[in-house]
This record gives sequence, structure tokens and C-alpha cells, in this order.
Amino acid sequence: MADETVTTEAAPPAATTEVAVAPAPFIPSSRPAFRGRDDREARGPADGVEKVVHINRCAKVVKGGRRFSFSALVVSGDAKGKVGCGFGKANEVSDAIKKATEASRKNQLTICLKDNTIPHEVTGSHGGGFILLKPATPGTGIIAGGGARAVLEAAGVKDVIGKSLGSSNHANVIKATLAALCALRPADEILRARGKVIKERKAL
Repeated sequence: MADETVTTEAAPPAATTEVAVAPAPFIPSSRPAFRGRDDREARGPADGVEKVVHINRCAKVVKGGRRFSFSALVVSGDAKGKVGCGFGKANEVSDAIKKATEASRKNQLTICLKDNTIPHEVTGSHGGGFILLKPATPGTGIIAGGGARAVLEAAGVKDVIGKSLGSSNHANVIKATLAALCALRPADEILRARGKVIKERKAL
């Protein structure tokens, strides 16, 4: 009996029908996105003006060599009439600046301004520092140097003439400038203190 070979062909696969599933609608959440510990993106520009006036390095000689520490003097303000200074010490420069910045923000004072300058001439002193400030016409700029310029810029003064007449120590100059700015008074307050009547000026 002859061998018979039977071949079977596989049936073609049945046609599959794909059903498109619509994605779920996106519902915005009212809760802010979670910011993890490693999310260190900038959270917007820092408010106000911060200026590092001086950084001092101190060396302590020990058995193994020298150990360095740093101190920083920082001035901060909002450029709208508030200004303050702070002093910080640490073993690293960045830590010292951070401490000084926090201290300057806590010690901010409100000063009196007239437009972009100061209302009148004033002097201030602290320790060996002594400074003279005079109002100036628009466009003059800040004619002052060192710590006095940093304080005036942070306070928002744009036109002023200053002259340091005492010690050149940064801390004393800054504190003398702050004392001068705190002594500023508007014209109506000075007239009321003198018992004068403020009259409105009428154009001719």
C-alpha cells in the first residue's frame, strides 16, 4: 500500500477589529505640583537689592597649620525706601554671606525720600565714621563711594552727593549713612514741629 502524505494548511487568522478607546479627559488639579527635595529650580527673582560690601578673612594658626574663617558685611533693601545692613561669620564665604543677608533683611529701616533724592541736607555719624549727604538735581547720580554708595542704591536714592569725612572702616561708614538717612524728615513734618501753618501755593 503506497504511503499517502496528507498536507494540512493552517487556516488564515481571523481578522481582528481594533476599537479606538478615547483617552480620559484631562481635569486640571487645583493642588500645585509636588516639588521634591531635588527640585531646585529658581522660584523667581529675589525681592529687593542685595550688595556684599566687604568680606574679611581671619587666619588662626594651630598645630596643623592655619584655619581660615570669613566675615561678610551685606546691605539689602527694596529700592523703595527700606534699607538695612547685616554682619555674618562662618568658616565658608557662602555661609557668611547667607548669614549676613538674613541679618540685613531683619534689620531694615524705613527712610524718607523725595522723588529720587533726599529732602534736605543731613549728616550722620557712628563710631569714627562721619558722612555728609546733600540732595542733587535729577541726572546727577550717586556721587559717593564704598559702603555709602551700596546703602544709597539699596534704599532707592538715585541723585545725591555724599562725602565721607571720618573713618574709612566699612562698618562705620555704612552705619553712619544709615544714621543720616534715618534723620531725614519731610518738610510738612518739620513745619508742624515748629508750629508753622502749611499753606497751599497757588499759581499766579
